[in-house]
Amino acid sequence: MAEKIDVAALDIKERLVATKSVSKTVKGGRIRRFTALMVVGDENGHVGYGLGKAAEIPDAIRKAIEDARKNVIKISLKGTTIPHEITGEYGAGKVLLKPAAQGTGVIAGGAVRAVLDMAGIKDIRTKCLRSNNPTNVVKATFEGLRALRTADEVAKMRGKAVSEI
Repeated sequence: MAEKIDVAALDIKERLVATKSVSKTVKGGRIRRFTALMVVGDENGHVGYGLGKAAEIPDAIRKAIEDARKNVIKISLKGTTIPHEITGEYGAGKVLLKPAAQGTGVIAGGAVRAVLDMAGIKDIRTKCLRSNNPTNVVKATFEGLRALRTADEVAKMRGKAVSEI
């Protein structure tokens, strides 16, 4: 599962999920910096996220995009939705992802919607169950998407035919 994905070959799009101001108090006063959370994807099963921190917002966004391009993963899709229901957890973030019938659309909040749109998922139902912190929600969504397996992949791992599962 840890294969390297050639990002240069993909038609990557970028989406800003959140920016926030962070400050550090030092002897001379406060030092203000900005963090940016970006999601990148080709809308065809490849998606990545990244965090960047800098003194200016555009620099933070640039750093976040560079980080996101290094963390692109391939997810398992079944048509326009996901193969099965799954819950992703990261820290206090917990996201429930449920497959939906074609034509349902993306029923999701801001941070989860950005990830699913960049991944190319068109029909899905989601619910944030605990934290609504955008960073933890994005990471929890990624943990859920990373754990998805199609019937073919499960059959191959178990050494059986798809009909036996």
